[in-house]
Formats: sequence, structure tokens, C-alpha cells
Amino acid sequence: MRIKLTVNGDEREAEAADHESLLTVLRESLGLAGSKNACEQGECGSCSVLMDGELVCACLVLGAAAAGRRVQTVESLSDGDRLHPIQRAFVDAGAVQCGFCTPGLVVATYSLLKRNPEPSEQEVREALSGNICRCTGYGKILEAVDRASSAMYRR
Repeated sequence: MRIKLTVNGDEREAEAADHESLLTVLRESLGLAGSKNACEQGECGSCSVLMDGELVCACLVLGAAAAGRRVQTVESLSDGDRLHPIQRAFVDAGAVQCGFCTPGLVVATYSLLKRNPEPSEQEVREALSGNICRCTGYGKILEAVDRASSAMYRR
């Protein structure tokens, strides 16, 4: 089935087979490889995107269900070669190791900081609890979120 959706602010059309996830549509039909395909069960958060402003695991959303919706991926955050403050904070804090979980963590952090510019550590832990990182431990990720919050709101 052919669907129309808005991805990262642009009207797009894509082919979405009945069984295909939004993640597959984004990666294979639209060439947006930022969201990663890891567990395909909504457990790891590597495929996190915003759909109509809500954080979702793209692997759990049928591609056809995204018709007429607004989807925002990690690719929307950088401006050409200029990193978003959240992306910069992850790099500066050393919260990027293999990078597989990073796009989902960045999108989840973006979602959190839009709702809560100065979250407590507990609020950060809760907001990122759906994202698994197998490399860094979580100390550097927590530091990155704090750095991003400071850069974006506490100048």
C-alpha cells in the first residue's frame, strides 16, 4: 500500500506492505537509517522516533498506521554538519560507544527535554528506561542529558 506521511517536516510517500513496520518503511523505503533495528520487540529503544509528538518504538508501529501522521527521526535534529545540542552533549560526555543505541537515546532525550527542560536524575532514568545500552553503562548517558539540558535551557 502506498502511504503519505510527514517525515522530519517533509511530505513523503512510501510503499508499506501490510506486515511492515514503520521502522522498515523509514529505513528501506525512505532511506533514513538513523533509527536502528535491534530487537524488533520494542524492548531496546534503538528505533525510537516521535510520531505526532509522542515517543514510540518504530518497530512496533505498522507502516500503514503512519499514514497521515507526522514522524520525526534522529536525522531531523542535526542541521547539516552542525549537531543538535543533545547530540553534542552525548559526544562531549563520552556517552557514545558503538553508537547503536545512540539515535534512540537522543530522540528519547529530545522528547524528555521538550516536556521537562530540567529533569531530575530520577525523571531522566524513568524517561530513558525503555532504551538499552550495552556499552557505556549509564553514567555517561545521564551526564549527557544533564549537559544537553544546560546547553539548551540553563545558559
